[in-house]
Amino acid sequence: MLRQVTLEDIRPIGIGAGILGTGGGGNPYLGGLHLASVIRQRGPQPLVDPLDLDDEALVCVAGNIGAPTVSIEKLPEGTEMLRALRLLEAHIGRAFDAIAIAEIGGANSMQPLICGLLAGIPTVDSDSMGRAFPEIQMSSFLFDSAATAAPLAMVDAADNAAVLPVAIHDRWAEKMARNIAVSMGARAGLVGTIMSGAQLKAAGVHYTMSLAHHLGCRVLEAQRQKSDVPQVVADALDGQALFRGKISDVHRRTTAGFARGSVRIDSFVSDDQLTIEFQNELLIARVNGVVAVTTPDLICIVTEEEGEPVTTELLRYGTRVAVIAVPAPPQLKSETALRVVGPGAFGYDVAFHPLPGGVIGWRPKSG
Repeated sequence: MLRQVTLEDIRPIGIGAGILGTGGGGNPYLGGLHLASVIRQRGPQPLVDPLDLDDEALVCVAGNIGAPTVSIEKLPEGTEMLRALRLLEAHIGRAFDAIAIAEIGGANSMQPLICGLLAGIPTVDSDSMGRAFPEIQMSSFLFDSAATAAPLAMVDAADNAAVLPVAIHDRWAEKMARNIAVSMGARAGLVGTIMSGAQLKAAGVHYTMSLAHHLGCRVLEAQRQKSDVPQVVADALDGQALFRGKISDVHRRTTAGFARGSVRIDSFVSDDQLTIEFQNELLIARVNGVVAVTTPDLICIVTEEEGEPVTTELLRYGTRVAVIAVPAPPQLKSETALRVVGPGAFGYDVAFHPLPGGVIGWRPKSG
């Protein structure tokens, strides 16, 4: 596994996290530029093995909240994560020992590294999804744990800040935080989900930063070798290359702090069509109207030639893509988890049929 994140690691992490983000999590290129500037100033960011974390350590998660479509136009000021962290520390009267990853997707894989560097504390190689999801309560740290989403702190690119001290349940924390984010221009830094090291060990999806790095390295090597990059991605994630074709239609809108819509892809070799619906992240894929993959399994879109991730805000007519179906980590497939991240949680009246296998959340075999 990775022990620190250097300048050389940013590119592979951005590729891998962009793919694992299932279309969401924010633009990894912009997140990488931000992280690179901080590493140049402060050096590499230490990455902690989650199983080495002290049980009594105080940990929080850090990330952005808002619509990915906004993130490519409304750039961060740069210290939102740090200011939110300090605000929450002041609220609880104690400093944090480490930062966990809210979601490994896209730019949100970079934010806990940036926050840790600015605060002078390490980042834990563990997140709560093994992918990205659009809402705060969709977190393995919250499914079967005493941890709660609130208290949380939010800060925008100006001097606006808010602390949400308590919520009657995590879904209400999401609703209130989302309304605050909308008032902040549909983009804000958020720090919350306070937990102990023991709670993180029990509930986290571990080693996902290392997995993102490994996946990105595989993609870059496949590009150099001129291999079938989408198939390399599928093999690395124990998934399958589900569909290849050209984007023929995109419906996308920003509403209530989310990017919502659908994309249609026409096959290169037949009359088959694949449609995907998304809410920040890609949620349900149908081939010729028949459900093929649903959340929480991952639906990943990459460019057909280079295997580069295509996030929802960058879906464009005419782009040649491959769609890869990837098994979700086991933490997302329990009965409790499916009530929060399964198809029904997004309003789809379809059953979840898990893809077999999976590598997300397992300890790396080497490194």
